[in-house]
Amino acid sequence: MENVTIIDATNAILGRLGTNVAKRLLNGENIVIVNSEKAIIIGNKKTIIEEYMKKRELGTSRKGPFFPRMPDRIVKRTIRGMLPYQQPKGRSALKRLKCYIGIPDELKDKKFEVVENALASNPVEYITVEELSKYLGAEI
Repeated sequence: MENVTIIDATNAILGRLGTNVAKRLLNGENIVIVNSEKAIIIGNKKTIIEEYMKKRELGTSRKGPFFPRMPDRIVKRTIRGMLPYQQPKGRSALKRLKCYIGIPDELKDKKFEVVENALASNPVEYITVEELSKYLGAEI
């Protein structure tokens, strides 16, 4: 894994983290996000859960659109929404992104980067991506 940026999502606001990562992916960087289950979504818990439940129930079981339950996939799908995914440059950018729950063994001794402007400073109401995915039915 040469010239890969490893980002720790612990206590990072999902939207701000996503925009930062999306810009960097479009510039050609390879990015790995660890601890994606510890990213947070700011807002009323009940409202956030309802919104994500609607996304899960949208469409049909055969044709989609399909929305993930697992925290790493939720983070990746959020970032996909910030990329021009229907165009080749967006597709190739998304292929350069990897998200992990926790820290995988091959990345244990590496240095992690923290996106400073995405860190939450004393949020009042929030939900972690891990809590959200448990409400959606994921078994973590």
